[in-house]
Amino acid sequence: MIKKLVMGVLAILAVPVAVVVFRIGPRNILGMIRYDQRKEGSLRVGDAAPDVELVALDGARRLRLKDSVGGKPLVLVFGSYT
Repeated sequence: MIKKLVMGVLAILAVPVAVVVFRIGPRNILGMIRYDQRKEGSLRVGDAAPDVELVALDGARRLRLKDSVGGKPLVLVFGSYT
């Protein structure tokens, strides 16, 4: 009886998992598991920005952050505006 109950619960849980896998895609799920290694950052409000190098949209030019700031406040927004 317990074996049937466990199998029933697993079957019920398998349906939402299958929906998520097919909706997101198995390749994307494996990518999220493999590459999602976020950790708490150490920067706080008022800290100097780390020097980074950004690539222009054309892919040819590179811009260093410290070269363009010049003592002015800088805000970088990474997002999608579509």
